Amino acid sequence: MFIANELRKKNIAEYLLYMWQIEDTIRAFGCSLSRIKHEYVDTFAYSDEQKEDEVDWFGNLIRMMNEEGCREKGHLQINKATLQTLVDLHGQLLSSSKYPFYNTAYYKVLPFIVELRNRGAHKEENEIETCFNSLYGVMILRLQKKEITPNTLHAVKELSNFIGMLSDYYMKDKNEGLALSD
Repeated sequence: MFIANELRKKNIAEYLLYMWQIEDTIRAFGCSLSRIKHEYVDTFAYSDEQKEDEVDWFGNLIRMMNEEGCREKGHLQINKATLQTLVDLHGQLLSSSKYPFYNTAYYKVLPFIVELRNRGAHKEENEIETCFNSLYGVMILRLQKKEITPNTLHAVKELSNFIGMLSDYYMKDKNEGLALSD
């Protein structure tokens, strides 16, 4: 909860990837709040009150995962809504002539997105979701200490830069407002 709150304020892309990781962490503990408390939260250097808050947060996430039918796979509605906000902003940035650097960055990564979609099982997913799924997949591979090819590393670096730019525009829009219409 504490990490998620900080990431949400600073970098929406990192926040979303973190929340996907939290969903998988919950699944890894069998959606058991007592296991998460004893085997995960209790390992943090938090005060008792902070640990209680963290356990409550995990409890709420587990409840939502149960209610939304994503105990085994999928994402919570709150995470889908965050992704959709980024998808919408992406569309607005592309359709505006005021953000040529974003358009340039997009067309630079488009070949990677097309290749990833053609290789993936979810060809119907939008481009931003493809980017996030790729970034998350490589993050998991790194955690598992699996080999990542140089081509994949190059693609992920480019996707990461692009999503970082989208995240920066999101924060700027949230804090100052962007002039998106021509």
